[in-house]
Amino acid sequence: MVIPDHNNHNLIKPTNFQEMGTRKFGNNRRALSVINQSLVEGRAYPCVVNKRGLPDKHEICEKKQADPVHRPITRRFAAQIASTQQSHAEENKKPNTVIPNGNDFGDVIFIDDEHKSPLDQPVPMSLEKTESTDDEVDQMEEVEMEDIIGEPIVDIDSGDANNPLAVVDYVDELHDYYREMESISCVAPNYMAQQDDINERMRAILIDWLIEVHDKFDLMHETMFLTVNLIDRFLAKQNVIRKKLQLVGLVAMLLACKYEEVSVPVVGDLILISDKAYTRKEVLEMEKLILNTLQFNVSVPTPYVFMRRFLKAAEADKKLELAAFFLIELSLVEYEMLKFPPSMLAAAAVYAAQCTTYGFKQWSKTCEWHTNFSEDQLLDCSRMMVEFHQKAGTGKLTGVYRKYCSSKFSHIAKCEPASFLLENQL
Repeated sequence: MVIPDHNNHNLIKPTNFQEMGTRKFGNNRRALSVINQSLVEGRAYPCVVNKRGLPDKHEICEKKQADPVHRPITRRFAAQIASTQQSHAEENKKPNTVIPNGNDFGDVIFIDDEHKSPLDQPVPMSLEKTESTDDEVDQMEEVEMEDIIGEPIVDIDSGDANNPLAVVDYVDELHDYYREMESISCVAPNYMAQQDDINERMRAILIDWLIEVHDKFDLMHETMFLTVNLIDRFLAKQNVIRKKLQLVGLVAMLLACKYEEVSVPVVGDLILISDKAYTRKEVLEMEKLILNTLQFNVSVPTPYVFMRRFLKAAEADKKLELAAFFLIELSLVEYEMLKFPPSMLAAAAVYAAQCTTYGFKQWSKTCEWHTNFSEDQLLDCSRMMVEFHQKAGTGKLTGVYRKYCSSKFSHIAKCEPASFLLENQL
């Protein structure tokens, strides 16, 4: 029996098949185990083993970059991995090489590797030669250098995996939602132009005073940021006369306390700190007016929610945290800072605080990743904060400076401003 080789069109005459005679196999596509049982003496003939090539170069790179925390996969690299997996899947789907029987093409015979000619024997894996182009070598070297030189992005939530309050399972989605909704919490940076009886200076006096009241009542940070937000959003929609502006501030703080605090100051306490300028009835009427004007929407992302996340990304200690809150509270007083969204205010405060604390510019890849702001994008806002720091102890509005000069806040206001950020400005 002669078996044609359709690959090289040569005739191969296998040995040890004489005992088979003219015997044919019954059914087409029979299992290998059945065919082996039909052979003389029951000797099994192994099928041809496909040669395995060396691992694909992308597979090598994938192993080097297996840590998703310190080396996030880029889109380009993810596409390379997908194409590599697809090529491996196609190779695995290829059937084993079979040679049809010359007498009956319906039957197939598996050829034993031991009886093939030396030219047909598969080359050992160690001797197989893989050709790599210069471009492939350059790409592999480039990936390896990136692994060595590139700054890793730290997984800032790994330490809170067992803390249910940290909600690490969906904290990223939570902050994505904050970013989408922060535009709702913003007001037009020139809204004061529509006010007839008040101006930016009066707003600054009110907020500087409320920061002292906030500290006197020992309220939470969230309460102060929400108070300022409620004031600005209300004044952007409602004209207020000068003698009612303090009442707006007090009621905004009362609403913020009801939303954030566990223990809320009573209305009588707010009347006392205003030197009994308003009655209880006026306080309650203003509360209804503010809520109706804002349509009861007090659930907005303030700079505080971003600040906590960004301080965590910066691996801040207590000193850096105090410096950041000092700078951003100085910004709350300034009307011109309304042009910046809450997330940028928080990121710029952290960046300026790092420069103030360390004495040099520092903005890691981890901070840039979690804030979505580069160092260049934060320079303008950070420089304005440094200018506020330089003049914080001067003038009449010194409430924030005196607050952070106390031992309670580690005298952080007395630290040297990061004046080097103001150098070489265009």
